Amino acid sequence: MEASNARYELNGKNYQCPIELSVSVIAGRWKPSILFKLLDGKKRYGELKKLIEGINHKMLAEQLRDLEEAGLISRHVYPVVPPKVEYELTALGEGLRTAIISLIQWGEQFRLEGTAIREELPDQDEPTLVPIRA
Repeated sequence: MEASNARYELNGKNYQCPIELSVSVIAGRWKPSILFKLLDGKKRYGELKKLIEGINHKMLAEQLRDLEEAGLISRHVYPVVPPKVEYELTALGEGLRTAIISLIQWGEQFRLEGTAIREELPDQDEPTLVPIRA
């Protein structure tokens, strides 16, 4: 691929390349997990909370809001009591399906091959601290 001089901007911030922009939109501890869980279809807030181990209410709400603002997911509120809210991928979010599946496959490969490679490496002693004179 040829590098271009195009600039990429989102919410007033400039990015050097489309990869930097893309990663900034989906990066974080929880966003990839949310997107992965929504690949199967609509999910209610409570379902997502149960499916994503370790996420708290505040963080889930914040990450869902960020993904909605980016246009990757949609939020549908039903006028019932108690409130029913569903989230699903938008067409733009669906565009990430292939990338997410590729990351899943790469993660599995890395888990298997990376573990084997790390086990083959010789044990290293703790690093020696060397004082530095000013």
